[in-house]
Amino acid sequence: MTTSAAVSDPKVEAINHFFSAYAANDVTGMSTILAPGIEWSIPGHHPLSGTKRGLDEVVSFFDQLGKVGFQAEPVFLGSNGDYVVDIHRGWTTQGMGQVDTMWALVWHFDADGQVDRVDNLSGDQHQMDAYVWANFPLAPLPARLAR
Repeated sequence: MTTSAAVSDPKVEAINHFFSAYAANDVTGMSTILAPGIEWSIPGHHPLSGTKRGLDEVVSFFDQLGKVGFQAEPVFLGSNGDYVVDIHRGWTTQGMGQVDTMWALVWHFDADGQVDRVDNLSGDQHQMDAYVWANFPLAPLPARLAR
């Protein structure tokens, strides 16, 4: 009987690399798989929600999550064509309140093999909204309105 080794998908490997870099708080390592014009969508009704456009905004978002010890542990990764779907547990280790829930991310790869779009789906959006509001208050007026 012969067996064949499973062929690993380079897109899944790239997402595994992202999670390894994330665990090490290595923002540069995370950025290596992201396209310069990346769009990263964060659901919710809180100061960190919305679509982050470009590496600077995405890196800034992850810098903020790092301040509250946000962690992620992949549970499932699957790919099909230009997409990878990941399911992971995401939780906080610091800050007021806590988040501990499952997340699903849909990663899209461009023709150059870089991630150009990520859509996040939260297992408990209310928990995340409350946590972010407790830990990331808006600047007071008028500073928050300055352009």
